[in-house]
Amino acid sequence: MLNCSSHMGQLKLVFSPEGAPLSLLFFSHTFLFISFERNEEGPPEPKALLDPEDEIPASYLYSSPSSCQGRCRETYDKHHPCHCNDRCLEFGNCCEDFGNLCGDHEGFSHSSDAITKEELKSISETIYRVDINKAQKKDIVLNSQNQISPAETGNQVDRCPEPLFKYVNEKLFSKPTYAAFINLLNNYQRATGHGEHFSAQQLEEQVVFLREVMKTAVMKELYSFLRHQNRYGSQQEFVEDLKNMWFGLYSRGNEEGDSSGFEHVFSGEVKKGKVTGFHNWIRFYLQEKEGLLDYYSHNYDGPWDSYPDVLAMQFNWDGYYKEVGSVFIGSSPEFEFALYSLCFITRPGKKCHLSLGGYPLAIQTYTWDKTTYGNGKKYIATAYVVSSTQ
Repeated sequence: MLNCSSHMGQLKLVFSPEGAPLSLLFFSHTFLFISFERNEEGPPEPKALLDPEDEIPASYLYSSPSSCQGRCRETYDKHHPCHCNDRCLEFGNCCEDFGNLCGDHEGFSHSSDAITKEELKSISETIYRVDINKAQKKDIVLNSQNQISPAETGNQVDRCPEPLFKYVNEKLFSKPTYAAFINLLNNYQRATGHGEHFSAQQLEEQVVFLREVMKTAVMKELYSFLRHQNRYGSQQEFVEDLKNMWFGLYSRGNEEGDSSGFEHVFSGEVKKGKVTGFHNWIRFYLQEKEGLLDYYSHNYDGPWDSYPDVLAMQFNWDGYYKEVGSVFIGSSPEFEFALYSLCFITRPGKKCHLSLGGYPLAIQTYTWDKTTYGNGKKYIATAYVVSSTQ
């Protein structure tokens, strides 16, 4: 880190171990002028909706350079021993699995570039339109109280004396997908480093959840879209892949099998004294209702005047702080599950641009590559809303 000070403030230029600049921070004596933090996996993001605790070590995000797993149509990099771009056949330097993973065939690993931004916006609007299980305006009353600036999200100051949720119509929770979803939330130990061990009943609850969401128009539309795009050959293949990518266990801590995509994104985890993941409004409401969660503030409220909406919040979860947690508010479990799955399958490790009710929305996903399942397929490390602008 290079520090340059003046009478006006302090300039910090941070370099990676390889010498590449990672961030440029300029502080005055009283407040932050510029705050762009580099997510370890990608380009800088404005802090407003970035979830800094969701950062994943870069070494876990990318496959071996000798394989095309996760690299189809990537930009040429002279440092790689083999390549996966459209011209590697011309130059004779393709990786051995280029034909299987990047060619025109059915399967999960078909090139992400085959699905256009326009197609993603279209299918997301369809999913938005057919979600009949979402909350209506009368079902949820929020008390969002104080909004803060992005520069204040790390201050850990409780600016909201009242709970976020003033009223929730809990009849929503009797709907099959809600009930199946809620049954899963308490099946996890939130602290990483402690292995997850499921009973037969808990494993069956995963199956029930997948079965219930697949009955909905939301997930039927998603499957139809992905099958049309040659990502899956059958619904059975699709459901099995969802089960693995979301519920398959991997290790974020010292013990094998202490985490999963579902646990991280929907239930929430605690690692190194901070809340990570936790991007679900139902989980938030239930924990707040039990007195285990204290809503501090929000730094973003989406443009939607009906549900689902988006809120980026700060909160304390039974002694641990979440600096920025973006969640859909009032969405059905299948709606979130569908959008995150759509983005992970079609834009893994990238920002995924969607459209909901005419408003743009971006979701960021990251893959977990330290361990894989099947033929080198990737688990979901995290997925969350990062922006409602293009």
